[in-house]
Amino acid sequence: MSEQHPLPKGAAYYGGAYDVAVIGAGHAGCEAALAAGRLGCRTALFTLNLDSVANMPCNPSIGGTAKGHLVREIDALGGEMGKCADATFLQSRMLNRGKGPAVHSLRVQSDRRAYQKRMKHTIEKTPNVDLKQAEIIDLTVENGCVTGVLTHTKAYYTVKAVVVATGTYLKGRVIIGDVAYASGPDGLFPANRLSEALAREGVRLMRFKTGTPARINRRSIHFEEMERQDGDETIVPFSFENTDIGGNQVCCYLTYTNAETHRIIRENLHRSPLYSGVIEGVGPRYCPSIEDKVVRFADKERHQLFIEPMGLDTEEMYVQGMSSSLPEDVQLAMLRSVRGLEEAEMMRTAYAIEYDCADPTQLLPSLECKSIGGLYGAGQFNGSSGYEEAAAQGLIAGINAARQVQGKPPYVPDRSESYIGTLIDDLVTKGTNEPYRMMTSRSEYRLLLRQDNADMRLTPAGHALGLISDARYEAFLEKRAHIEAEIARLEETVLPPSAPVLAFLAAHGSSAIVTGITLSELLRRPELGYDMLAEIDPNRPKLSPAEAEQVEISVKYAGYIARQQKQVEQFARLERKRIPDWMDYQQLAGLRLEARQKLDAIRPKSVGQASRISGVSPADISVLLVYLEQMRRTEHMDKEEMA
Repeated sequence: MSEQHPLPKGAAYYGGAYDVAVIGAGHAGCEAALAAGRLGCRTALFTLNLDSVANMPCNPSIGGTAKGHLVREIDALGGEMGKCADATFLQSRMLNRGKGPAVHSLRVQSDRRAYQKRMKHTIEKTPNVDLKQAEIIDLTVENGCVTGVLTHTKAYYTVKAVVVATGTYLKGRVIIGDVAYASGPDGLFPANRLSEALAREGVRLMRFKTGTPARINRRSIHFEEMERQDGDETIVPFSFENTDIGGNQVCCYLTYTNAETHRIIRENLHRSPLYSGVIEGVGPRYCPSIEDKVVRFADKERHQLFIEPMGLDTEEMYVQGMSSSLPEDVQLAMLRSVRGLEEAEMMRTAYAIEYDCADPTQLLPSLECKSIGGLYGAGQFNGSSGYEEAAAQGLIAGINAARQVQGKPPYVPDRSESYIGTLIDDLVTKGTNEPYRMMTSRSEYRLLLRQDNADMRLTPAGHALGLISDARYEAFLEKRAHIEAEIARLEETVLPPSAPVLAFLAAHGSSAIVTGITLSELLRRPELGYDMLAEIDPNRPKLSPAEAEQVEISVKYAGYIARQQKQVEQFARLERKRIPDWMDYQQLAGLRLEARQKLDAIRPKSVGQASRISGVSPADISVLLVYLEQMRRTEHMDKEEMA
């Protein structure tokens, strides 16, 4: 074997051959390895520490605004995060219920260790996946394609594809006040040597920063001084395969910073590494530290703090909303200035962490590196933030690494069908100058991309890919048929202005009718709901709560949905206009200089993608469309002449 595969410099022995190697076992790495293994590829998942698989170094929660959409889409495609969250949740809430269905988002507080334990065990039981504790310090590239990885123990593995999912470990540096040291999250070792190897192969790296709040002991908290935050009575699972997943086991609490808290922070800003220049990395604008909040929002008298449990078997509590890199003594003082935390005992100090990541515009929409075949990026390595964003990218990277090994075309979800597609398209097309966070406002099709219909949008793709079983797909088809049949029945069923119908309308403050009216027309009235109509609809079929929700939203918002569908059709027309890989933008007359540079750097696959590149104007797109049409006509004429 060593004669056929000579060991690279620094290797001591040959470890074996794998189809796919995944570097990092956080939320991106776990989904990537599971997807590749489940698709039949022999996969090695490398982690610095087996005890940190699927770790939650920040808040032990899954979901939230827009993030809940991602988790349900991951599940619809056959990923694992939703199932693991359902099995280990402590409290569940559907956020934004007071708003429209497009922004309803599921969020659970998870038992941190239980989540890790379940995900790790799932990986250990999955055929084709080998979980290994080792640091990857180098990789080999031959003829423009990745061919192997080297561990810190000098074992060399030959591979056909690699997914880099290094999270915040890549040259990680923890910063607390004027104290800074090399470290990964939670005091774990950083990965210090892989950055050099990636840079050597031409991968452009950036330096980003994130942070996490302190953890405090439950026994030192005066909960009676805080606002209690209960979970929902009716629990909605993340996974479409689950129905009853149990009830809430804990409560969370809400308190606020105050004038004294802000005084302590302001008087110690000179000790903050955020303002002293110690921190070099760029932090997330949408998740600022408490000191950044106090400076940026100086007119606000208080900021929310959520006190949330880390698990059932620990007294650690998470102080959401108080991320900080201030010195430890300042952190304790500002904590104890908060109502209910006057005697708080800090168990883990808040900290900022800097890390290396890649410029995501170097990636194709499949998440494969443009310059190195078989090298994929996922998660925070691609410049994003958040467990859910990481898991979504990991799933797609794992799918496409496996499909490349198997000689199949990549799977690329587009932004009109999923938040996952929006996330990836934003990263690879627009890039990011800060840790990217998914929000519902990032999608122009958010009424179509609701968390309740993620299975309707993506389960067929998951089944076609091979990650959704035939049994689950049959159940999905049955659910879809129920929904479609009920919508059709509501559109066709006409109720006369009978005494019972008029009494029903009067009882619910709805205007009377003088002629017949369909059930769908009644349902579109804002004061009426699907369940209410059961009083005057004796032929209503028995639907599951999820099916009933789909029916109600589809009927109530039919006009808005139809309008967005037309937008999607326009989007699809531009996406279908493919751009040849060999296109020379420098020679394309009529394009502005900035557009030429941006198009040449991104190398968009379609006119639609080109239109979303920052710095490419509608006028530039018009020039591109004219050129592509001229090229098409020339090719057509050439074919006619040959014929």
